[in-house]
Amino acid sequence: MSYWPLILIALVVLGLIYRSIARRRKRARLLVTPLTDEQRTVIDRLVPMLRHLPEELRPALEGRINLFLDQITFHGSGGLELKERMRLSIAAQACLLVVNSPVWFETLRTVLVYPAGFDTGRGMHDGYVVHEPASATLGESWDRGPVVLSWDDALRGGLDPNDGHNVVIHEFAHQLDALTGNTNGIPILRKGQRYDRWEKAMLEAYEGHVERLDRGEQTLIDPYGATNHQEFFAEATVTFFERPQAMRREEPALYEQLAELFALDPAEWR
Repeated sequence: MSYWPLILIALVVLGLIYRSIARRRKRARLLVTPLTDEQRTVIDRLVPMLRHLPEELRPALEGRINLFLDQITFHGSGGLELKERMRLSIAAQACLLVVNSPVWFETLRTVLVYPAGFDTGRGMHDGYVVHEPASATLGESWDRGPVVLSWDDALRGGLDPNDGHNVVIHEFAHQLDALTGNTNGIPILRKGQRYDRWEKAMLEAYEGHVERLDRGEQTLIDPYGATNHQEFFAEATVTFFERPQAMRREEPALYEQLAELFALDPAEWR
């Protein structure tokens, strides 16, 4: 009787175990690796919102940025030559969503970056795309990736932390939403977070948002959030980080649920 098949199977299994252990060790190492002074300077300049991040969260943010940059392959599209500052800006904005969370962008491996708004030629994908009025696409998020971004708009969103528009946060909110297997405005909730309270807060805020738009009133959350529940979650997430004090005042139940989800209280950062 030949033992070679069993030996080969054992070697394959051992190889897989070794790779898994090595991957976990690398991940753990990246999560405690600080950024360089040069990287911090770039992020401080391009994503000024992060200047307000509580000091105790900065090591976690830097570790997640390192993990993101190691995991994600960036591709320049439409003739864009990618620079390190572009990767850092996008990574920093994306990782803000998970800086104090056990959830991670597990299924994402690729980010495509165009110079500006782009035309995919695929039409509008409900729940995945951010459009300009002229129908140029600013960003796309696909289940299990990729994320596609306009650099002009990713840069603008990072530089202005108070305008209520941020394509990176919007698209990566979709990525978190999709981790449940359905992009429907119900992400993986925090341990102990009650679904009934989440649903009540989100639905009441969404319905009020739609009603105000129907009456021609201005809204705190971007009007694009009225498209459907998943777009409302993405736009509400942008507002939570960019206009937190106004959201806490005008939509307290929604703010409370998002604060519990992200384990963050940005209204107290400023």
